[in-house]
Amino acid sequence: MPPFTMSPAAQNLNFIQPLKVNTLSDVITIDVGGQIFQTTKQTLALAGPKSLFSQLAESIHLGPRFIDRDPELFSVLLSLLRTGNLPSKAKAFDLEDLIAESKFYNVESLLVNSLSSPSQFDAFNLEKSQTLPLNGRDFASTMATTEFGTLHVAHGSKITSFDWALRRKATILTQFTAIDSLLALSPNLAAAGATDFSGMQILDLEKGFVKQTVCWENVTRSSSTVQAIGASPDLLFTSFESGRRNSNSIMVYDLQTFLPVTEIGHCEIFGADLDSAIPATKLKWVEEYGVVMASGSHSGPSGILGNVKLWDIRSGNVVWELKERVDCFSDITVSDNLSAIFKIGVNSGEIFFTDLRKLGNVENNNPWVCLGDSRKVSNFKKKEGVGCKIEANGGQVFCSKGGDVELWSEIAMKGKGEDELGVRVFRGNLMGRVKDIGGSRITNMAFGGSKMFMTRKDEQSVDVWQSSLKGF
Repeated sequence: MPPFTMSPAAQNLNFIQPLKVNTLSDVITIDVGGQIFQTTKQTLALAGPKSLFSQLAESIHLGPRFIDRDPELFSVLLSLLRTGNLPSKAKAFDLEDLIAESKFYNVESLLVNSLSSPSQFDAFNLEKSQTLPLNGRDFASTMATTEFGTLHVAHGSKITSFDWALRRKATILTQFTAIDSLLALSPNLAAAGATDFSGMQILDLEKGFVKQTVCWENVTRSSSTVQAIGASPDLLFTSFESGRRNSNSIMVYDLQTFLPVTEIGHCEIFGADLDSAIPATKLKWVEEYGVVMASGSHSGPSGILGNVKLWDIRSGNVVWELKERVDCFSDITVSDNLSAIFKIGVNSGEIFFTDLRKLGNVENNNPWVCLGDSRKVSNFKKKEGVGCKIEANGGQVFCSKGGDVELWSEIAMKGKGEDELGVRVFRGNLMGRVKDIGGSRITNMAFGGSKMFMTRKDEQSVDVWQSSLKGF
């Protein structure tokens, strides 16, 4: 959620002029631009201690107050306080006016919660709402979002940021030639790294400077390039590879101080040990199980090989591991809501899943269940999954196929018995309206607040998808 500060006007209450004194009731009378409003001290206090509303509540002993602002906009914000939702009449106002007024009263956080809360995300009712242009000639390499929809897009050596309402845009120039890994730590702070530049940088995106640089001290004392970045609520995970490409590691840092906490997955490569030579190129935290999923793949003489590991941060041990040999993943993700790992087979282009609840009971070396045409798995020539992307958000899984996106969700089924997990069934549908379907190949997908973002090959912009039920 964006940080909020008191506006200069709100910090000085001299502009609020006292009318009549009535200290015998919790009912507060406010004159806004000549229109009288009445509410309670308890309602105003819901805005938080730093808001102007809260200050009005605390000044009840001074009697009715006068504020020289727009009464119609005040009415909308007061209704937001009372119900937690914007009233229908809010659609008659420009969103920019509502944002400006919410900042004056220092209640922008309430507006963010109402319009950009992840709970407002409707996966089955998404449609393309707008396109965000990027500055310069470079295409987007990666992007990251905050919980409430602030968007950071890396393109070339630059990072362009959009606020939660997608109304304000700013671009900074970094020291990287190109950015391969990007993680949003807050609306104004991000962790960035590259596969050809030493160290992970913590960037202040508002002021445009490097707040801190974090490096991995490997045995050969060569540079340490970043392969992936992930985070839990308290920890920051970074996958490093030495500049000589003969060692790799996953470092764990404190998310507040960025000081090292522990090191896991440290591998020194000797000879033709391909498994050790594969650094983690994707790191995903699994909150339900308290583990981090680390995955990576490598193209060798015998095809594309990969591995997936679930690391217990507390013990530093691998609690589950799978070596990919047959239809290695083109991309892979994990869903806390669905308790499952999903991948796209690089050869078949089909989606597979493995149930996290059953990993301890898997008796064979292939726990994957194909959600599509399993006959394609044996075809090693088509490489239909190359370039496909897969991401999980809420209770759905989104998979790009060329310029289109498939939306997969689980169908509720009855279990075979009280103590036995039943067969899980997933159904896929093509996402979006006919007018929005198609286009050049999708290169990135990300989710923030009530929106879905995607970038496409050779396009200097970001597509924004949003529920058609939204009023703005």
